[in-house]
Amino acid sequence: MGMPFELNTLIVTKGNEKRQEENLFTLEKSGYRLYPIDIPVEVRHSLKSEKRANAVIKKVEWANEKTLLTYQLISLHSIN
Repeated sequence: MGMPFELNTLIVTKGNEKRQEENLFTLEKSGYRLYPIDIPVEVRHSLKSEKRANAVIKKVEWANEKTLLTYQLISLHSIN
């Protein structure tokens, strides 16, 4: 039996991100998700919303059928 996972090329926060430091955030997502690391990706509030920022993903952790994402904002397009 294989491990189900999802490949994502942007970060969708749905308002669940947590600030760790000035521009460093963590986000917990359900299921196992794979993200590109160390390259800029878009950050959006929802799939249909406009781009809010660009970020670089620093770390992806998988445990207990959840993905913990650590990312750093590199440019901000919206304050909302």
